[in-house]
This record gives sequence, C-alpha cells and structure tokens, in this order.
Amino acid sequence: MTSQIRRACVSIPANIAEGCGRDGNAELSRFLQIALGSATELEYHVLLARDLDMLTAKDHDWLNSQIDEITKMLISLIQKIRQS
Repeated sequence: MTSQIRRACVSIPANIAEGCGRDGNAELSRFLQIALGSATELEYHVLLARDLDMLTAKDHDWLNSQIDEITKMLISLIQKIRQS
C-alpha cells in the first residue's frame, strides 16, 4: 500500500514536468491527464488506507483536501490549455 501511494504521489509532478518538456499543448494536455489519473488513484489509495485503519480519519481528511486541491488545479489547467 505504501509503495502504491508513493508511486502515485511521484507520478503527479513527474507527468506535469514531462508534459512541460514536450512540444505543444496537445502533448502537455495528455500528460496533465495522466497526472490527473494519478491523483485519482492516490485519492483511492488514501481512502482505502483509512478504511483499513492504516490512516486516521483526521489524516485522511487533510490528505483528501490536498488531493482535491491538486485535482482542481489540474482540471483548470487542462481546460485553459484546451481553450487556447
């Protein structure tokens, strides 16, 4: 579980960085979508960790709020790129 959470955490900024290094908005948007998928996966793993009593409700709520904020930022950025 820990390794899956770490992998999803690392995947988000790694895909953003890789997308920024690509040529054009279509490629950037594609990698931002992958980062968004990793954020969704992370949200699931954090929920599962709470359900398995590996994470307190307080820690889950804080982590989930951080993931929600990241998700909103990614969605907003993807939408802005697609509009340009």
